[in-house]
Amino acid sequence: MSEALRIIQDPTLTYRQELVGLARLGESTDDSLRYSDAYYAAKEKGALCDLNEGKMPFRPRYICPDYDLLFEKGCDFLQLDPPKDLLEAVNVLEIFYCHVPSITTYPVYLGDLDRLLEPFVIRENRAYAKKVLSLFLRNIDRVQTDSFVHADIGPEDSVTGRLLLELTEEMQLAIPNLTLRYDPEKTSDDFALACVRCMLKTAKPSFANHRMFVEEWGSRYAIASCYNGLSIGGGGYTLPRMRLYECALDAKDPEDFIANVLPTYIDLQLEYMDKRVRFIVEESSFFKTNFLVTEGFVKRENFIGMFGVVGLAECCNHLLGIDDVKKGFGLNPEATALGRKIMDAIEKRVSAHVAPYCDAFDHHYRLHAQVGIDTDGMDDSPGTRIPIGAEPCMLDQLEVNEQFHPYFPTGTGDIFKFEETYVKTPEAVLPIIKASLGRGLRYFSGYLENNDVVRVTGYLVKKSEIEKLRQKKQSLNQVTLYGMGAQDGGHALDRRVQHHEESAGK
Repeated sequence: MSEALRIIQDPTLTYRQELVGLARLGESTDDSLRYSDAYYAAKEKGALCDLNEGKMPFRPRYICPDYDLLFEKGCDFLQLDPPKDLLEAVNVLEIFYCHVPSITTYPVYLGDLDRLLEPFVIRENRAYAKKVLSLFLRNIDRVQTDSFVHADIGPEDSVTGRLLLELTEEMQLAIPNLTLRYDPEKTSDDFALACVRCMLKTAKPSFANHRMFVEEWGSRYAIASCYNGLSIGGGGYTLPRMRLYECALDAKDPEDFIANVLPTYIDLQLEYMDKRVRFIVEESSFFKTNFLVTEGFVKRENFIGMFGVVGLAECCNHLLGIDDVKKGFGLNPEATALGRKIMDAIEKRVSAHVAPYCDAFDHHYRLHAQVGIDTDGMDDSPGTRIPIGAEPCMLDQLEVNEQFHPYFPTGTGDIFKFEETYVKTPEAVLPIIKASLGRGLRYFSGYLENNDVVRVTGYLVKKSEIEKLRQKKQSLNQVTLYGMGAQDGGHALDRRVQHHEESAGK
């Protein structure tokens, strides 16, 4: 009971955050779902991590409902009719969101908002439509109080997309997260520049490689949570992760790691995923009785398991005996090449595994570059990123990113912090993004160094809210605590500032 008492006595937690904390505590008290002794040993030493998914899963980790179906036929369970105007459309969405679960308890995907709302917006006076959308965004920020809540726009320009960008700048909200699905043949430069300006001022939207995601997922894909690629009408069952640096501590050298150590830990994580997926499908009630399933808003066959990795940089540096991160992965060709060999080995073994209940994906799991958690410290950089403090200039960093992003259909990305002069020259940023996406970059995020709203590892927080927590005050955003931990332990907000002269000079 000491942990329960700690939760209810924590002055920085809101009532809802206490409720979530107590629910997670309860979810972790049952041992019906058991794994091998070898798995528990790997978890105990920190080589494998379940990302606090709980011992008793009662819903998939990430859920991406088909909101087009909601607007087409309504929802019997929630007694919602198809919306006929803009006010009804946002009201239907606000109600529906409150009933979409996830690992965070909040919906991680709000839909392709511009496409969903455009037919209603264009029938209204622009000022009225903007007012309704502003109230809609305020409702999301105050009710869905977790910045893993995510919406998508694009690739085409639209009145609704423009209004959402305007309001994002004016309202300066950390919730929801936002992604532009960018395609150079479908996204006009004018609209893309508007997104760059908004990104610099508010840390969103990020830019997703629309062509890459369509090739891997088809046209009906969602960017959810941090930057996770998933199927609309489906989602992600589970996301555990290998902490590659901790795995590498068992190896004598790079060859031993790839040949002997890595396969052992991959198989243990696959064991965890298989058992967890089967339990969610076969034992929990979600796929049997939840209205999202019974009314067709999601289908089991559209869900997939996400095989996560973190700390590739530290893994490579350790295996090669590199102590100075500024001479290691991402800056040292030998270390970067070793990273590709490791990812090739992981991809090959995971893709050879036959996964349960992943019908739409040929019964295989897909890789994910996990962003890290607040307790990681400096031992495991997010996914395949270059460690903070060692980053080269942006163009050199992107060249490394482009080598690793194709490995991760279920998500990867990097974050760039810009100096203030870029606000006046957003046209200097767009060609960099466009060229990198064309060369294989999957996802690009950025923000200004003096922003209040900042991107931590994939999610957004306000620096002013972090300061409130330091003063033992409550923050409405559930992930502000994670942001403070990521900054204190991993210096997540101290990434290199990108200066205009460096980019122009290259």
